[in-house]
Amino acid sequence: MTDQGLTNEAAAAACKEGNPITKDFMMQQTMLRVKDPVKSLDFYTRILGMTLLQKFDFPSMRFSLYFMGYEDKKEIPADVKERTAWTFSRRATIELTHNWGSETDDSQSYHNGNSDPRGFGHIGIAVPDVYAACKLFEENGVTFVKKPDDGKMKGLAFIQDPDGYWIEILSPNNMEKLRNTRVVTKRGLSK
Repeated sequence: MTDQGLTNEAAAAACKEGNPITKDFMMQQTMLRVKDPVKSLDFYTRILGMTLLQKFDFPSMRFSLYFMGYEDKKEIPADVKERTAWTFSRRATIELTHNWGSETDDSQSYHNGNSDPRGFGHIGIAVPDVYAACKLFEENGVTFVKKPDDGKMKGLAFIQDPDGYWIEILSPNNMEKLRNTRVVTKRGLSK
């Protein structure tokens, strides 16, 4: 290991072939706890353009789950059993978990992982045009952690959802340029 982390070779060497059973595994969901589902559902649908795929209520445990994703509403099955299997077959969904009553508890908040103690960092949303997306976010009063032209890494942004979770806004076509910026910056060759 170097002062910059693993070399490409060391990273490749640390990766092993998965058991053959894992060939059909997929990244299905990331769970975020939310204080107020009305604010969160508005943010993830109206601001980020996601679709509510399915809602599950657990009255005996006093919580609800809201599965969000980038899916066409017309493809969501009407039958509940089919919809459930379909929802859990989608890639990279977000599971918003709401513990009932948290929306009225002024002392309740969730740690986003970006201050001590550090942990979870952010989710990432790919957009065609980071600047156009950020214009929409600004017009809707979204909180920015980093605007696209701030800092050394130009062309990507970080915003916050209603609970303070960070969301990276990136354009797939700009990532190679940003990757090179990250490498150069970490080596101290660029300001």
